[in-house]
Amino acid sequence: MRSNRARMRAGVSLAATLPMLAGALAVGIPAAHAAEGVHRNTLAGTKPAWATARADKGATSNSAQVSARVYLAGRDAAGLAAYARAVADPSSPEYGKYLTADRARARFGATKAQIDAVTSWLTSAGLKVTGVTQRYVSVSGDVAAAERAFGTQMHNYAKSGRTYRAPAASASVPAHLAGAVLTVTGLDNAPHKANHKDQLPPPDSVFRNSGPFSSSYGSRTARTLPDAYGGKIPYAVKGYTGRQLRSAYGAGHYTGKGVRIAITDAYASPTIAFDAASYARKHGDARWTTGQLHQSLPGAYTHTEECGAAGWYGEETLDVEAVHAVAPAAQVTYVGAASCYDDDLLDSLGKIVDNHLADIVSNSWGDIEANQTPDLAAAYDQVFQFGAVEGIGFYFSSGDNGDEVANTGTKQVDTPANSAWVTAVGGTSLAVGKHDKYLWETGWGTERAALAADGKSWTDFPGAFTSGAGGGTSRTVAQPYYQKGVVPDALAKANNAAGNRVVPDIAAIADPNTGFLVGQTQTFPDGSQRYSEYRIGGTSLAAPVIAAVQALAQQARGGKALGFANPAIYARYGSKAYHDVTDQPTGTDLAVARVDYANGYNAADGLITSVRSLGKDSSLKAVKGYDDVTGVGSPARGYVQSYRRH
Repeated sequence: MRSNRARMRAGVSLAATLPMLAGALAVGIPAAHAAEGVHRNTLAGTKPAWATARADKGATSNSAQVSARVYLAGRDAAGLAAYARAVADPSSPEYGKYLTADRARARFGATKAQIDAVTSWLTSAGLKVTGVTQRYVSVSGDVAAAERAFGTQMHNYAKSGRTYRAPAASASVPAHLAGAVLTVTGLDNAPHKANHKDQLPPPDSVFRNSGPFSSSYGSRTARTLPDAYGGKIPYAVKGYTGRQLRSAYGAGHYTGKGVRIAITDAYASPTIAFDAASYARKHGDARWTTGQLHQSLPGAYTHTEECGAAGWYGEETLDVEAVHAVAPAAQVTYVGAASCYDDDLLDSLGKIVDNHLADIVSNSWGDIEANQTPDLAAAYDQVFQFGAVEGIGFYFSSGDNGDEVANTGTKQVDTPANSAWVTAVGGTSLAVGKHDKYLWETGWGTERAALAADGKSWTDFPGAFTSGAGGGTSRTVAQPYYQKGVVPDALAKANNAAGNRVVPDIAAIADPNTGFLVGQTQTFPDGSQRYSEYRIGGTSLAAPVIAAVQALAQQARGGKALGFANPAIYARYGSKAYHDVTDQPTGTDLAVARVDYANGYNAADGLITSVRSLGKDSSLKAVKGYDDVTGVGSPARGYVQSYRRH
């Protein structure tokens, strides 16, 4: 699997406490400042959970520098959330009554008076305002100024063998600004955020798949290899193409014409347009027309080494090629973030909403929920809610590590896929047979066993878990109304008797062993850079596929935007709109044989043969009905057609 997910979070890992006068004195805030705090409003979720008394290493130097963002609540935060729900709910009289970006800002955005008041407060504390947008005011300055502004002292804390700065108590704002400020981010500096600007590195080293391959599922049987699950198994496919995916997910004659799709990732492959055009020509997709692919990029990139910028190029190329393969007439705008940090990713999402660049937004990145924080969750949700009232839907990959236990030691979901305001996309293993016929899908979950030295058996069959679709029950997000009555209580109430958000909502092809063929310019061992192709997977594939299917559905609906899609997705639960995906669709366990180059490029260092079992996603199971691997299922032939009636 070659997909990349954002691994670095700019942020603030936060837990809320209410600073009282005695508490303020206890952490050393001057008495006059503490007294002022009585007339301040706490910003819940602005003190990191790891900033404990035991980890405290003392006060941060007053001269240390802080960069922060104060996110603005706008003139009617509660009204924004209410309208975002109403406009997305098919049973609401407000359904589909979207606002333009200008009208959304006028109705729910921050006022000039609020921005001026927040700016004045920050500058009066001694902070320098470095940027002002409709969503936030960014500031920089020393710790002493930050302490004055936010009513809390900064201390140094031990965390994971390193020392980071963090607020000793939750931040607060003057009472008269309580309705103007949503939250503040950046008061802690874990992880460290460099400010220098780098040039993008060249494409990553080449990666290629060895054969033999199947051209369609089961077209070539591994007759010389050992049996698995009682019989011979097929070789993995070389990689499905758009024609096969369009057939599997019921595209029919729809092409996404007239629909705008945006794709966000960190950075931007310098060869993305060339690669996408080359791929389309080679595989029979409709050629890109002039102006069909747009790019909206920042003025400079940062943190390229920390984020592994070149490693994102395959992700970006996959997203663009997969969207075009399934919705070949859709307009595509690639919006690159300046880095993989939250502030920059939020800026890319905000750019789409502020300028209404698209109605459908595919996002193949995220992090584990444990790394998400209340302040950042609030900032993300605000963007998603503004998108909803404008008719913009966001689609996020659910993750590639199953329940995350093998990856983190803790069962958890990924974020921002856990947001109640986005569509979380899970993953499947897809079988497309001869004549592009849909055969079946399992939940994506892979167990791998290698071929024994004598070639007569598989070692430790079925082997160890390697990867699988992310899913499960959130610990931080309450159960949204649209999941009630569909998601089983055993899942919804796994962490809380009141119920929580369960991920994912819908699913599509993700298993790299039944994956998609992608073409990308790569760096070869001789130093040359040229176009090459390989099979790819991950929910990083599922997200753009679902985004493209949504474009087909929007076209079928006469071009009317689908907006935040979850209420409509769940309203179709149990209908012919979906394939109800299970882990044993044929009544038995399934597997494919895979042969790989040991060096990832050619046979010079030998080949590695393995068996990859399907439908083995850690502790998660794809079962009849809703499940936490595939959600309501994958789009069937009736899915796109169902929107013609709405």
